[in-house]
Amino acid sequence: MYSEDDLIPLSSLQHILFCERQYALIHIEQVWEENLFTAEGRVLHERVDVEHRESRRLFRQEYSMAVRSLNYGLIGKCDLVEIYLAPGGTVAEAVPVEFKRGRNKEEDVDRVQLCAQALCLEEMLNITIGTGQLYYLQEHRRTTVNLDGALRAKTVELIARIRQLQSSGITPSAEYQKRRCDRCSLLEVCMPKSAGSGGKEVDRFIRSQVSAAREDLDQ
Repeated sequence: MYSEDDLIPLSSLQHILFCERQYALIHIEQVWEENLFTAEGRVLHERVDVEHRESRRLFRQEYSMAVRSLNYGLIGKCDLVEIYLAPGGTVAEAVPVEFKRGRNKEEDVDRVQLCAQALCLEEMLNITIGTGQLYYLQEHRRTTVNLDGALRAKTVELIARIRQLQSSGITPSAEYQKRRCDRCSLLEVCMPKSAGSGGKEVDRFIRSQVSAAREDLDQ
């Protein structure tokens, strides 16, 4: 069981699977930059992340539902959770639904985040969740994701890897990959082409810029 201070955000799983360096820049170095892709995603979630509830007798929809797991040490929000109730009022089934810009991806980036949401809901509601759904804005439809053993194992492994990086406090070195790096909002901060070959850490770069700015002010 993890304490409240040890919980890691659900979003960090998506970041670390996309790129370990991106994860470290955001969650260890506390660096963030926005680009077109992140702006579109933020606007989409702002539409969804207005906490409200829609319900019928044996069915309800919880938007922007806060979730956590002390067993796995996770915390965050689900865009939407559809909850089906048994006649006695207990929860019989729950389906997390995550809203994403763009289209369905071959990689597990979105599926891992959805699986982590399910792990939280299973602990909170004391049920087993077999499937979740991803809604992609460009496709205007939901895709059902089977939360099978392989996806669960991958999610748990990523949680463990996050804790390793947190413990080390070290930002992984950069490795430029055009398809991945060119669409990353942290491209200009990360500098994968130069930082990867020279081993230059981002925190050192930032400190040098701050030092230079202070020197200019002192002159």
